[in-house]
Formats: sequence, C-alpha cells, structure tokens
Amino acid sequence: MMFTTESPKEAPNEAWYALHVRSQHEKSVFAQLDAKSHEAFLPLYSARHKWADRWKTVSLPLFPGYVFCRFDISNRSSVLTTSGVIDLVRAGSDPAPIENAEIETVRAVVASKLTAEPYCDLIKGQSVRLVSGPLSGVTGTLMEVRSNYRLMVSVQLLNRSVSVEIERDWVVANN
Repeated sequence: MMFTTESPKEAPNEAWYALHVRSQHEKSVFAQLDAKSHEAFLPLYSARHKWADRWKTVSLPLFPGYVFCRFDISNRSSVLTTSGVIDLVRAGSDPAPIENAEIETVRAVVASKLTAEPYCDLIKGQSVRLVSGPLSGVTGTLMEVRSNYRLMVSVQLLNRSVSVEIERDWVVANN
C-alpha cells in the first residue's frame, strides 16, 4: 500500500524533496499536503504488531520520519508551514532535491507487493543497544545478520561474551 497523489501536469521548476517530519506524523503530514494540492508520496509497508490481546496488521512508513513532496522550491512556504513538518532534508544549507528515478524506484518496490521493510543500516561489528524485549537497555556488538528477522548480538557480561538471537526491531545503533 502506498499513499500518493498525482498532479495533472508537471511544472518545469518542480522537484522532489524529502521532508523531515515529527515522529509518527507521516500520515497526517501527507494528508495535509494532499489537502493543499501538493503532490506527495508516503510509501508504506505492512507489519504485524502484537497488542496486549491480539496481533494486528498495520501500515507503517517505509521511511520513518520522512514524507516526499514535489514542489517548486521558490514556493516552499506552503510546504514548510504544514503542521508536523520540521524541515527539508538539506545538503549543507541548501535543500537537497531527489532524482525522479529514485522516487520511481521506491514506487516500483511498493507497487511490486514484495515484502519490503525499513533497513536500519546496522553493520557487523557495530555497537548496538537493545530498546525492547527482555534485554532492553543492554548494549553489545552486532555479530551477524542471520535472516530477515533475527540478529546475533554479542553482549559483554563479566568480561565474557554471550551470543543471543534477538528480534530485529529490538535493536538500534548505539550512538
């Protein structure tokens, strides 16, 4: 599933930009941009989440914290004043446009119905912190990506390493 709007014609000065938005405000920002007649794109993926009493399939942003929007940069005030928008993604102090081909590639991935999910750039040997599960708060070193849903982490306890298999969504990079 993806949220998208198409404008009837492309203006020559319009380009795609990534908007950095408040946490968990991607869908509301998308809806507001759509209401303002901006061409916006919010790629979503489906994930199963466990609530206290049941499992539920929910649609989540493929790029958490970001919504894509096509507009003329000289008329950006309408976009930047949208509730929930923090700023444009920039290269230095200048807004960084995104190539149309990159947006089309993401659209193709979402439209393909293949399993897609965010990948959080964790690499072997990186220090990580567990933010969920029974080991929440523990830090360790990422040892191996075993499958799409599990990671191996080495946790230092009493100067000994313990290798433990954990859920992918329990771990974040340790900054």
